[in-house]
Amino acid sequence: MITITEEAQQRQLSPLSIGSMGETYKTTNDIFTFPSPELWTIERNLYFLLRNSDQEKFDQKYKYRPDYLSFDKYGTTILAFLLMFVNGVSCIEDFNLENVVIPGISSIIDMCRDNIPKKSVDKMTEVNW
Repeated sequence: MITITEEAQQRQLSPLSIGSMGETYKTTNDIFTFPSPELWTIERNLYFLLRNSDQEKFDQKYKYRPDYLSFDKYGTTILAFLLMFVNGVSCIEDFNLENVVIPGISSIIDMCRDNIPKKSVDKMTEVNW
């Protein structure tokens, strides 16, 4: 059984963690910019992910728990939203499938590496909410 501390350490080492991507969004005055909160990167690369996926019979132990499936397949829970998206599930209560699509981790890393661009902002002075 893995502890919260061990999972936190694994997340910190993940190439998909916010901590790893932090420098990508740091401006010259040490204020951070962030990508759009929309899932545009995943939406734009959906067919790439599907092409590089495996389809498996859905195990009922993952019913309503995409985070558990994410952890078992990728070693982290942060990809639960991606598993829901590629399987056409918009609500966690609908995460009860016959078959589940599992994108390959290398394709996820390639998608993130190539498609989460650094914003071209030298300095950020304020945020208008």
